[in-house]
Amino acid sequence: MTKLLVLAETDGASVLPDTLPTLAFAQSWAAATGGSYDLLLTGGPEIAQAATDWQSYGAGHVLVAASPDLTHPVADRLAAVVNAALQQTGATSLAAPSSTFGRDVLPRIAALRDLPMLSDVLSVTNSGNGLTFRRPMYAGNLIATVTLVGNEGVFSVRGTAFGKPEPSATASPIEAFTGEMTPTQGTTWIGLDAPERKRPDLTAARVVVSGGRPLRDAETFERLLGGLADKLGGAVGATRAAVDSGIAPNELQVGQTGKVVAPELYIAAGISGSIQHLAGMKDSKVIVAINTDPDAPIFQVADYGLVADLHQAVPELTRKL
Repeated sequence: MTKLLVLAETDGASVLPDTLPTLAFAQSWAAATGGSYDLLLTGGPEIAQAATDWQSYGAGHVLVAASPDLTHPVADRLAAVVNAALQQTGATSLAAPSSTFGRDVLPRIAALRDLPMLSDVLSVTNSGNGLTFRRPMYAGNLIATVTLVGNEGVFSVRGTAFGKPEPSATASPIEAFTGEMTPTQGTTWIGLDAPERKRPDLTAARVVVSGGRPLRDAETFERLLGGLADKLGGAVGATRAAVDSGIAPNELQVGQTGKVVAPELYIAAGISGSIQHLAGMKDSKVIVAINTDPDAPIFQVADYGLVADLHQAVPELTRKL
Protein backbone atom coordinates (compact mmCIF):
# COMPACT_ATOMS: atom_id res chain seq x y z
CA MET A 1 0.00 0.00 0.00
CA THR A 2 1.17 3.54 -0.72
CA LYS A 3 2.48 5.15 2.45
CA LEU A 4 3.69 8.61 3.45
CA LEU A 5 5.91 9.46 6.41
CA VAL A 6 5.34 12.81 8.11
CA LEU A 7 8.42 14.23 9.84
CA ALA A 8 7.34 16.32 12.82
CA GLU A 9 9.20 19.53 13.56
CA THR A 10 10.42 19.47 17.16
CA ASP A 11 12.66 21.46 19.47
CA GLY A 12 14.10 18.26 20.90
CA ALA A 13 11.56 18.07 23.74
CA SER A 14 8.18 18.98 22.20
CA VAL A 15 6.47 18.96 18.82
CA LEU A 16 6.06 22.40 17.21
CA PRO A 17 2.75 23.68 15.79
CA ASP A 18 4.07 23.67 12.20
CA THR A 19 3.48 19.91 12.27
CA LEU A 20 -0.32 20.34 12.31
CA PRO A 21 -0.68 21.69 8.73
CA THR A 22 1.69 18.98 7.53
CA LEU A 23 -0.66 16.37 9.00
CA ALA A 24 -3.57 18.11 7.22
CA PHE A 25 -1.57 17.71 4.00
CA ALA A 26 -1.05 14.03 4.85
CA GLN A 27 -4.80 13.57 5.21
CA SER A 28 -5.34 15.15 1.78
CA TRP A 29 -2.57 12.99 0.35
CA ALA A 30 -4.12 9.83 1.83
CA ALA A 31 -7.55 10.75 0.43
CA ALA A 32 -6.03 11.29 -3.02
CA THR A 33 -3.99 8.08 -3.05
CA GLY A 34 -6.04 5.72 -0.90
CA GLY A 35 -2.88 5.17 1.12
CA SER A 36 -1.88 5.77 4.73
CA TYR A 37 0.65 7.82 6.64
CA ASP A 38 2.82 7.51 9.74
CA LEU A 39 4.17 10.28 11.97
CA LEU A 40 7.82 10.40 13.07
CA LEU A 41 8.84 12.27 16.24
CA THR A 42 12.56 12.84 16.79
CA GLY A 43 14.30 14.38 19.79
CA GLY A 44 15.73 13.76 23.21
CA PRO A 45 14.26 11.37 25.79
CA GLU A 46 11.51 13.93 26.58
CA ILE A 47 10.01 13.62 23.09
CA ALA A 48 8.54 10.22 24.00
CA GLN A 49 6.23 11.94 26.50
CA ALA A 50 4.82 14.13 23.71
CA ALA A 51 3.79 11.17 21.56
CA THR A 52 0.40 10.69 23.26
CA ASP A 53 -0.67 14.19 22.23
CA TRP A 54 -0.27 13.24 18.55
CA GLN A 55 -2.19 9.95 18.48
CA SER A 56 -5.49 11.50 17.40
CA TYR A 57 -4.72 12.66 13.87
CA GLY A 58 -5.19 9.48 11.90
CA ALA A 59 -1.60 8.29 11.56
CA GLY A 60 -1.13 4.54 11.16
CA HIS A 61 1.66 4.69 13.74
CA VAL A 62 3.39 7.38 15.76
CA LEU A 63 7.06 6.42 15.47
CA VAL A 64 9.30 7.79 18.23
CA ALA A 65 13.06 8.21 17.81
CA ALA A 66 14.15 9.34 21.28
CA SER A 67 17.83 9.63 22.15
CA PRO A 68 20.13 12.16 23.87
CA ASP A 69 21.98 12.36 20.55
CA LEU A 70 18.83 13.75 18.91
CA THR A 71 18.13 16.47 21.47
CA HIS A 72 19.90 18.91 19.15
CA PRO A 73 20.22 17.00 15.86
CA VAL A 74 22.10 18.44 12.92
CA ALA A 75 20.72 17.88 9.44
CA ASP A 76 23.02 15.09 8.29
CA ARG A 77 22.39 13.04 11.46
CA LEU A 78 18.64 13.60 11.29
CA ALA A 79 18.58 12.72 7.58
CA ALA A 80 20.17 9.35 8.36
CA VAL A 81 17.56 8.65 11.07
CA VAL A 82 14.67 9.64 8.80
CA ASN A 83 16.06 7.50 5.98
CA ALA A 84 16.13 4.51 8.34
CA ALA A 85 12.59 5.34 9.53
CA LEU A 86 11.36 5.28 5.93
CA GLN A 87 12.75 1.76 5.65
CA GLN A 88 11.22 0.69 8.99
CA THR A 89 7.73 1.98 8.12
CA GLY A 90 7.82 1.01 4.44
CA ALA A 91 6.92 4.58 3.45
CA THR A 92 7.92 5.65 -0.05
CA SER A 93 7.26 9.39 0.33
CA LEU A 94 8.08 11.99 2.97
CA ALA A 95 6.53 15.30 4.06
CA ALA A 96 7.66 17.97 6.54
CA PRO A 97 6.92 21.64 7.22
CA SER A 98 8.26 24.19 4.75
CA SER A 99 10.33 25.91 7.42
CA THR A 100 14.02 26.35 8.12
CA PHE A 101 13.87 22.88 9.66
CA GLY A 102 12.34 21.31 6.54
CA ARG A 103 14.53 23.21 4.11
CA ASP A 104 17.60 21.95 5.92
CA VAL A 105 16.84 18.24 6.11
CA LEU A 106 14.45 17.38 3.25
CA PRO A 107 16.85 17.89 0.30
CA ARG A 108 19.35 15.58 1.97
CA ILE A 109 16.77 12.81 2.27
CA ALA A 110 15.62 13.33 -1.31
CA ALA A 111 19.22 12.81 -2.40
CA LEU A 112 19.68 9.74 -0.18
CA ARG A 113 16.49 8.16 -1.55
CA ASP A 114 16.90 9.41 -5.13
CA LEU A 115 13.41 10.92 -4.99
CA PRO A 116 12.04 14.08 -6.64
CA MET A 117 11.30 16.97 -4.30
CA LEU A 118 8.49 19.53 -4.37
CA SER A 119 8.80 22.55 -2.10
CA ASP A 120 6.06 24.79 -0.67
CA VAL A 121 3.21 22.47 -1.64
CA LEU A 122 -0.17 24.26 -1.52
CA SER A 123 -2.51 21.38 -2.40
CA VAL A 124 -2.64 17.77 -3.58
CA THR A 125 -5.38 16.09 -5.62
CA ASN A 126 -5.82 12.99 -7.76
CA SER A 127 -6.24 14.02 -11.39
CA GLY A 128 -7.01 10.48 -12.54
CA ASN A 129 -3.57 10.16 -14.11
CA GLY A 130 -1.68 10.49 -10.87
CA LEU A 131 -1.22 13.05 -8.13
CA THR A 132 -1.37 16.74 -9.00
CA PHE A 133 0.30 19.32 -6.77
CA ARG A 134 0.14 23.11 -6.69
CA ARG A 135 3.14 25.15 -5.59
CA PRO A 136 4.22 28.81 -5.91
CA MET A 137 6.90 30.05 -8.30
CA TYR A 138 8.59 33.40 -8.93
CA ALA A 139 7.98 34.75 -5.43
CA GLY A 140 4.39 33.59 -5.48
CA ASN A 141 3.46 35.47 -8.67
CA LEU A 142 2.70 32.18 -10.41
CA ILE A 143 1.14 28.99 -9.11
CA ALA A 144 2.53 25.92 -10.86
CA THR A 145 0.49 22.73 -11.27
CA VAL A 146 2.81 19.73 -11.43
CA THR A 147 2.66 15.94 -11.39
CA LEU A 148 5.19 13.34 -10.29
CA VAL A 149 6.05 10.25 -12.26
CA GLY A 150 5.24 7.37 -9.93
CA ASN A 151 3.60 9.64 -7.32
CA GLU A 152 6.54 9.20 -4.92
CA GLY A 153 8.49 12.17 -3.64
CA VAL A 154 9.67 14.42 -0.83
CA PHE A 155 7.37 17.34 -0.01
CA SER A 156 7.79 20.48 2.02
CA VAL A 157 4.35 21.75 3.02
CA ARG A 158 3.46 25.44 3.23
CA GLY A 159 1.61 25.66 6.50
CA THR A 160 -0.47 28.70 5.53
CA ALA A 161 -2.19 26.65 2.80
CA PHE A 162 -3.49 23.94 5.13
CA GLY A 163 -5.61 24.20 8.26
CA LYS A 164 -5.61 21.89 11.23
CA PRO A 165 -5.94 18.15 10.56
CA GLU A 166 -9.23 16.39 11.19
CA PRO A 167 -9.20 14.49 14.50
CA SER A 168 -9.59 10.71 14.45
CA ALA A 169 -11.73 8.66 16.80
CA THR A 170 -9.06 5.95 16.91
CA ALA A 171 -5.78 6.55 18.71
CA SER A 172 -2.68 5.76 16.65
CA PRO A 173 -0.41 3.13 18.22
CA ILE A 174 3.00 4.35 19.39
CA GLU A 175 6.01 2.48 18.09
CA ALA A 176 9.68 2.85 18.97
CA PHE A 177 12.26 3.57 16.26
CA THR A 178 14.67 0.64 16.12
CA GLY A 179 17.41 2.07 13.93
CA GLU A 180 20.80 3.54 14.82
CA MET A 181 20.64 7.00 16.46
CA THR A 182 24.24 7.48 17.66
CA PRO A 183 26.22 9.83 15.41
CA THR A 184 29.34 8.37 13.86
CA GLN A 185 30.86 11.21 11.85
CA GLY A 186 29.91 14.49 10.25
CA THR A 187 28.88 17.75 11.88
CA THR A 188 28.27 18.05 15.63
CA TRP A 189 25.96 20.43 17.50
CA ILE A 190 28.04 22.61 19.83
CA GLY A 191 25.71 25.30 21.10
CA LEU A 192 23.09 27.92 20.34
CA ASP A 193 23.57 31.67 20.72
CA ALA A 194 20.12 33.23 20.47
CA PRO A 195 18.19 35.92 22.34
CA GLU A 196 15.49 34.90 24.79
CA ARG A 197 12.11 34.77 23.05
CA LYS A 198 9.51 36.90 24.81
CA ARG A 199 6.89 37.06 22.06
CA PRO A 200 4.92 34.42 20.13
CA ASP A 201 6.67 32.54 17.35
CA LEU A 202 6.46 34.53 14.14
CA THR A 203 4.90 31.75 12.08
CA ALA A 204 2.29 30.91 14.72
CA ALA A 205 1.33 34.38 15.96
CA ARG A 206 -2.24 35.66 15.57
CA VAL A 207 -0.93 39.21 15.01
CA VAL A 208 2.29 40.26 13.27
CA VAL A 209 3.64 43.82 13.22
CA SER A 210 6.37 44.26 10.59
CA GLY A 211 8.61 47.16 9.66
CA GLY A 212 11.07 48.17 7.00
CA ARG A 213 14.15 50.34 6.61
CA PRO A 214 12.37 53.64 7.58
CA LEU A 215 12.64 52.47 11.23
CA ARG A 216 16.27 53.69 10.94
CA ASP A 217 17.87 51.73 13.82
CA ALA A 218 17.37 48.72 16.08
CA GLU A 219 16.34 50.82 19.11
CA THR A 220 13.58 52.60 17.15
CA PHE A 221 12.47 49.31 15.61
CA GLU A 222 12.02 47.67 19.00
CA ARG A 223 10.46 50.71 20.66
CA LEU A 224 7.85 51.38 17.95
CA LEU A 225 7.05 47.96 16.50
CA GLY A 226 7.80 45.97 19.64
CA GLY A 227 5.59 48.26 21.69
CA LEU A 228 2.68 47.91 19.26
CA ALA A 229 3.14 44.14 18.97
CA ASP A 230 3.13 43.76 22.77
CA LYS A 231 -0.11 45.74 23.03
CA LEU A 232 -1.69 43.32 20.54
CA GLY A 233 -0.10 40.17 21.97
CA GLY A 234 1.64 39.61 18.66
CA ALA A 235 5.01 38.97 17.06
CA VAL A 236 7.39 41.32 15.26
CA GLY A 237 8.53 40.87 11.66
CA ALA A 238 10.84 42.72 9.30
CA THR A 239 11.72 43.13 5.65
CA ARG A 240 14.97 41.88 4.20
CA ALA A 241 16.13 45.50 3.81
CA ALA A 242 15.64 46.03 7.56
CA VAL A 243 17.54 42.84 8.33
CA ASP A 244 20.39 43.64 5.93
CA SER A 245 20.66 47.12 7.46
CA GLY A 246 21.09 45.66 10.94
CA ILE A 247 17.81 47.12 12.15
CA ALA A 248 16.25 43.72 12.89
CA PRO A 249 17.67 40.22 13.50
CA ASN A 250 17.58 37.66 10.73
CA GLU A 251 15.03 35.38 12.42
CA LEU A 252 12.37 38.12 12.05
CA GLN A 253 12.60 38.33 8.25
CA VAL A 254 9.30 37.83 6.43
CA GLY A 255 9.34 37.13 2.71
CA GLN A 256 10.47 34.85 -0.06
CA THR A 257 13.88 34.25 1.57
CA GLY A 258 12.52 34.54 5.12
CA LYS A 259 9.47 33.17 6.87
CA VAL A 260 5.99 32.78 5.40
CA VAL A 261 3.22 33.98 7.72
CA ALA A 262 -0.57 34.16 7.54
CA PRO A 263 -1.80 35.75 10.78
CA GLU A 264 -5.28 37.07 11.41
CA LEU A 265 -3.83 40.61 11.39
CA TYR A 266 -0.67 41.80 9.62
CA ILE A 267 0.45 45.41 10.14
CA ALA A 268 3.07 46.62 7.64
CA ALA A 269 4.70 49.85 8.83
CA GLY A 270 7.09 51.58 6.46
CA ILE A 271 7.05 48.66 4.02
CA SER A 272 6.78 49.48 0.33
CA GLY A 273 5.60 46.02 -0.65
CA SER A 274 8.23 44.36 -2.82
CA ILE A 275 7.31 41.13 -4.58
CA GLN A 276 9.67 39.21 -2.34
CA HIS A 277 8.05 40.52 0.87
CA LEU A 278 4.50 40.06 -0.38
CA ALA A 279 5.27 36.40 -1.05
CA GLY A 280 5.72 35.91 2.69
CA MET A 281 2.58 37.64 4.00
CA LYS A 282 -0.10 38.11 1.36
CA ASP A 283 -2.16 35.20 2.72
CA SER A 284 -2.77 37.14 5.96
CA LYS A 285 -6.48 37.48 6.80
CA VAL A 286 -6.41 41.29 7.32
CA ILE A 287 -3.54 43.48 6.10
CA VAL A 288 -3.01 47.02 7.39
CA ALA A 289 -0.44 49.24 5.64
CA ILE A 290 1.13 52.46 6.98
CA ASN A 291 3.29 54.32 4.45
CA THR A 292 3.99 57.89 3.42
CA ASP A 293 3.87 56.96 -0.30
CA PRO A 294 0.26 56.65 -1.51
CA ASP A 295 1.49 54.72 -4.56
CA ALA A 296 3.39 52.08 -2.59
CA PRO A 297 2.62 48.55 -3.89
CA ILE A 298 1.69 47.43 -0.36
CA PHE A 299 -1.59 49.35 -0.66
CA GLN A 300 -2.66 47.08 -3.53
CA VAL A 301 -2.92 44.10 -1.16
CA ALA A 302 -3.91 45.98 2.01
CA ASP A 303 -7.42 45.80 3.45
CA TYR A 304 -6.79 49.06 5.31
CA GLY A 305 -4.29 51.73 4.31
CA LEU A 306 -3.04 54.80 6.13
CA VAL A 307 -0.90 57.33 4.24
CA ALA A 308 1.11 58.69 7.14
CA ASP A 309 4.53 58.80 8.78
CA LEU A 310 4.92 55.62 10.83
CA HIS A 311 6.95 57.55 13.43
CA GLN A 312 3.78 59.50 14.24
CA ALA A 313 1.08 56.94 13.43
CA VAL A 314 2.48 53.92 15.28
CA PRO A 315 3.00 55.67 18.66
CA GLU A 316 -0.48 57.20 18.42
CA LEU A 317 -2.00 53.80 17.61
CA THR A 318 -0.13 52.25 20.53
CA ARG A 319 -1.35 54.96 22.93
CA LYS A 320 -4.97 54.52 21.83
CA LEU A 321 -4.74 50.74 22.23
